[in-house]
Amino acid sequence: MTQDADILIAGGGLNGPALALALARNGFSVTVVDGRPAPQRAEPGFDGRAYALALASQRLLAALGLWDGLAPRAQPILRVVTSDGTTATGPSPFVLAFDHAEIEEGPMGYLLEDRFLYAAFLAAMEAEPRIRLISGATVEAQEVGASGVTITLSTGAHLSGRLLVGCDGRQSGTARRAGIRRTGWGYGQTALVAAIEHERPHEGTAWQYFLPSGPLAILPLPGNRSSIVWSESDAAAAEIQRLPDADYLTALRPRFGDFLGAISLAGERFTYPLSLSLAHSFVAPRVALVGDAAHGVHPIAGQGLNLGLRDVAALAEVLTLAARRGEDVGSPLVLDRYQQWRRFDATALALGMDMVNSLFSNDNPILRAGRDLGMGIVNAVPGLRRGFIRQAAGLTGDLPRLLQGRPI
Repeated sequence: MTQDADILIAGGGLNGPALALALARNGFSVTVVDGRPAPQRAEPGFDGRAYALALASQRLLAALGLWDGLAPRAQPILRVVTSDGTTATGPSPFVLAFDHAEIEEGPMGYLLEDRFLYAAFLAAMEAEPRIRLISGATVEAQEVGASGVTITLSTGAHLSGRLLVGCDGRQSGTARRAGIRRTGWGYGQTALVAAIEHERPHEGTAWQYFLPSGPLAILPLPGNRSSIVWSESDAAAAEIQRLPDADYLTALRPRFGDFLGAISLAGERFTYPLSLSLAHSFVAPRVALVGDAAHGVHPIAGQGLNLGLRDVAALAEVLTLAARRGEDVGSPLVLDRYQQWRRFDATALALGMDMVNSLFSNDNPILRAGRDLGMGIVNAVPGLRRGFIRQAAGLTGDLPRLLQGRPI
């Protein structure tokens, strides 16, 4: 088979470009198919959408040569404060606090706006001769052969490669066409996302309040701004989203509190339905899944993108080392190494976030007492706190080289 590229990637969000760069820097030719026009997400307007990048994810960006340009626009996460509470009584007195000074590696992570991260990926792909980006087209069909895979685009074009990687989200067409089934359910919750300007500095602190209707995350952005991810029941969220800005803030204030002084909206308002979605397999003949295509998780702890970048780092390392040994990178033996590396970790974290959401999204007094006791115990034991900090920073487990900031 005459191949157009070594690796074909369906999906040009963030995981797709990250994987393309990691592979291209190690000698692979890569074609990325993105259904959206490329510049659409790289426009300069502020809208407040941002990602909490774990320290390990920042190291991956550094290893890809992107971090020096992104660092001035990133907000270090120096402290994380977690509390149980209600909108009537406010946060519980049992507060769990994590400080970056308890580990030696530096900040626990960084907040970085989507527009800056995507623009950096886009510029790097355009500068990389081994990457071809096809924008405004989608993959409509795929056919696996003995030595490769052929895809058909919405434009009618056909492309072939040795491996197809699905980075195309929870409704992954790549997974569906490969016969990979999914397990999942909705949470009956919707995330309200917005940027908030506040009177007092946040001092690099991220807050996570667990409320009966769902968690509220307040994530620090550069300056006196924060991004909120506010979970409510689907019906309540729809009602709040329909409110004018002033009434939206009136609904938010009892949950947000006054510790940052007066607050105002600083950008657009968005909503996202929350659900769990797990692929039964991360691989199929000549196919691998990455990110939400493999595992869509609840946004508690902001681990969605970090999980995807762990997939990126693991798959890039598996494929690179296989190619150096002269193996067929699309063979079942090679792809199984990727699945063995990532499936248990990703599934365990997804189900763990599901359990935390179920445990905290209620007002049961017995469960509340147990939650407060548990947080008090963790807060009182330095070793437990450091373990949680390292896990949140992405520094635990069998880390691929890119997540250690090392080349493959």
